[in-house]
Amino acid sequence: MTYEELLENARTAMQPHCLACNECNGRACGKKIPGPGSKGVGDGATRNYEGWKKIRVNMDTIHELFEPDTSFDFFGKKMRYPIFAGPVGAVNMHYGDKYNDMEYNDILVRACANAGIIAFTGDGTNPEVLKAASAAIAKSGGCGVPTIKPWDEVTLKEKFDLAATSTCSVIAMDIDAAGLPFLQNTERPAGAKSVEELSRMIKMSGKPFIVKGVMTVRGALKAKKAGAAGIIVSNHGGRVLDQCPATADVLPEIAEAVPDMMVLVDGGIRSGVDVFKAIALGADGVVIARPYVTAVYGGADEGVRLYTDKIGAELADTMKMCGASSLSEISADMVRI
Repeated sequence: MTYEELLENARTAMQPHCLACNECNGRACGKKIPGPGSKGVGDGATRNYEGWKKIRVNMDTIHELFEPDTSFDFFGKKMRYPIFAGPVGAVNMHYGDKYNDMEYNDILVRACANAGIIAFTGDGTNPEVLKAASAAIAKSGGCGVPTIKPWDEVTLKEKFDLAATSTCSVIAMDIDAAGLPFLQNTERPAGAKSVEELSRMIKMSGKPFIVKGVMTVRGALKAKKAGAAGIIVSNHGGRVLDQCPATADVLPEIAEAVPDMMVLVDGGIRSGVDVFKAIALGADGVVIARPYVTAVYGGADEGVRLYTDKIGAELADTMKMCGASSLSEISADMVRI
């Protein structure tokens, strides 16, 4: 299967929700929700995408010949690339009824593990979603990150107990999901968390904890104070708050503020060159969501492997052309804003 064939297969399964565009830039989606669009005026995903395109890479091939080392250590798990598939929920509503959340997570977790990377899995009001995702992670030797919504503490205890069955090493919370309507309309209070509440929840999880949805230095410092081991710089793909800045624009100042935390970033990252740029600006790794949905819908396990290999090869090529033999050698002076 070629990447073009993957996209064509995905189009037959995802339209009219998603057009599986050659370049997933948010323009065709606009504010299409249900669907993969953004909130409000609908340019959140587009702004994320364009944020990376404003950054250029500095070519430098005056160096010793080397094969780039793209490997990444994620809390003791060795990954082939610093690339994660992002958590996505309600795929049948937003991307087409070929899969439900349980089927989607099962394919994604297994395929990512086989491709040498790790998937963050989605969550929902149906407890079977996290239950199935946890089972998929367990079958893959704990190679996955259950990502849990910011529910009330009673529900979170139940969710953490389910996640524990996955044998995962890390748990995440997409705290930016506080802006999702279905979370705001729950019977028990759910959504935004104080530092004190978040701290209790992190301790309750019993594992290294990643907070997804940090867009300010202040937010990063609050996550650190609460005891988080890492953060994901993310605006939820523009789906929860209109007129957010691009993640590329806020990443450098956030990464500089918390040098002792793992910093991942998502939003509009679409190529291995973008991955290189993100690391140069201070990220340890990247999270990619929408294109992995396309990969699953267009080719299941083979589609995930194909897309991962494509992005990874682009990253390795950029490292060669810019003189970085390992991820740790990618530096800010290798990009130009």
